[in-house]
Amino acid sequence: MTATESPAQQDASLIHHTVSTSLGEIAVAEAGSGPVLVMLHGGGPGASGVSNYHQNLPALTGRFRVILPDQPGFGGSYRPTEADLDERSITEITVDALYQVLDALGIGRFHLLGNSLGGAAAIAMAQARPERVTGLVLMAPGGGWLPFGPTPTEGQKEMFRYYNGGGPTEKKMANFIRTMVFDHEQFGADVVKARYEASLDDSHIAFYHRYNAAFGKRHGMDPLWRDLDRITAPTLLLWGRDDRTITLDGAQIMLRNIRDVQMHVFGNCGHWVQLERAREFERLVGDFLGDLS
Repeated sequence: MTATESPAQQDASLIHHTVSTSLGEIAVAEAGSGPVLVMLHGGGPGASGVSNYHQNLPALTGRFRVILPDQPGFGGSYRPTEADLDERSITEITVDALYQVLDALGIGRFHLLGNSLGGAAAIAMAQARPERVTGLVLMAPGGGWLPFGPTPTEGQKEMFRYYNGGGPTEKKMANFIRTMVFDHEQFGADVVKARYEASLDDSHIAFYHRYNAAFGKRHGMDPLWRDLDRITAPTLLLWGRDDRTITLDGAQIMLRNIRDVQMHVFGNCGHWVQLERAREFERLVGDFLGDLS
């Protein structure tokens, strides 16, 4: 869920697939070789697999075959309908679609990393098929977290406001980015503009309204925290101490209930660990998963 484009997004080494599932088509990019690492993006406006992690690919693709799916509703993937979201949560839809994608690509066991909304999908995937997930990295994940403070959080409110109240604007995008990071001054007007332009796809905007309405009906994310003990994969939690979207205080239940877990907290860092602390993120992920491969 990064804030700008990069030449890495156009890198010829990225292989792009469109995988048909029983739900709809899922867009997937991949690069590198080695043990498979599936990386799931967050749920902010305009997010996609490549935009979330492109700046981390040079470091990670030397060690892993990195798979970057666009989750249902985002990027180049199909948009769930209102009926779809009434029947199942976005997390349940995503788990179903992504396991179909991995089966189609011939991927059996894999490492799994998820941020925010993608963190919820990663938790649910590790709960549903624990024998397939060899290592799990969760960055401020939804669903496994119980906040001690008021909800919705500041960041969640900004995400809801973005497509409401007159629709997206560059000012709203600047406010959104400000809540996602610790030091918003590192993101100038050009970054705000690029992220804003990436959020303007009409079908994504329509989906986002359905997605927000479904969250309201379901009273938020799926309560994945109830079944954290189903996760058997060694797990690394990464969290920005200053995260205002999925706050650090809610991590205690994950530390208590995931069987094999460790945690690294980044000071002076918000919700976008992979961007704000990219080099440390890459080193920690590479070392943790590399030891499991």
